[in-house]
This record gives sequence, structure tokens and C-alpha cells, in this order.
Amino acid sequence: MVCLGNICRSPIAEGIMKQKILENKLDWEVDSAGTESYHIGEAPHRFSQKTCLSHGIDISDQRARRFSKADFDRFDKIYALANDVYEEIKSHGGKDAQMEKVTLFVNELRPGNNEDVPDPYYGGEEGYTLVYELIEQTCEAIVDKYKK
Repeated sequence: MVCLGNICRSPIAEGIMKQKILENKLDWEVDSAGTESYHIGEAPHRFSQKTCLSHGIDISDQRARRFSKADFDRFDKIYALANDVYEEIKSHGGKDAQMEKVTLFVNELRPGNNEDVPDPYYGGEEGYTLVYELIEQTCEAIVDKYKK
């Protein structure tokens, strides 16, 4: 799960997906990262934490990290939470980027729409609730698609 700073959208996605992995007894690994280095080592945004906690998911132990070329080898699937993030992932990978592993996240819920998960960073708490709902629906679609 990759967004820009790894403190808003992608930590929510990591937290929700980890919960769904537990609920469905799946043998999957999930992590999150950002394409930028603004927040490396920081905990998720307070509204990301609060919103997840209101749904029984504690993401307070997550720490922001930057997406790296090694992630292409480490993961079978890489989800870009926005179109600009997709382009940054491609840039980080350079000529060796394994872009066949990279998918726009919301395309798992609404195939071919190429929608972004809105970045709630500059808005209020209500934006995090809307983002949570979209991410939760998309994570559910991913589990339904791949749990076989």
C-alpha cells in the first residue's frame, strides 16, 4: 500500500488489510510506504489513527517509511493509492521497475476507473472517515478476489 508520505492513506490501508487478513485467516503479508521522505519514522496522522481506532483497528505502532526498489522483489502486489503515486513508483523503479506488480488501488473496487483515494491531509477529520470507507470497501474487494 503506497501513498505520498505514508502517514494518512497507506497506514489506514495497511491497518484495514491486516485486520481482514486475520479475519479471513489468510497467509498474506501487508506493509505500507510513501514515495516521499517527508515523514520517515513518524507515526500515522492523528486522524488516521483516530478513525481506524473507532473501527477497532490500532495503527499507532506503524512508522512511515519510503518506498524502495527492493519492494518490487519483496511483494507480489503493490497498490498505488493515487495516480501520481503510481508514476512515482515507476520513477523509483527506473528501468527495472516491475510495473506489472503495480495496480491503482481503487481499480480493485471499480475496475478501469483509475480513481485516486483522496488525500485527506489538508482537510478535517471528516475526510479521514470518507477515505477509511473507500479503503475498507476496496480491501474487501481485494480479499474477495484473491482469497481463493
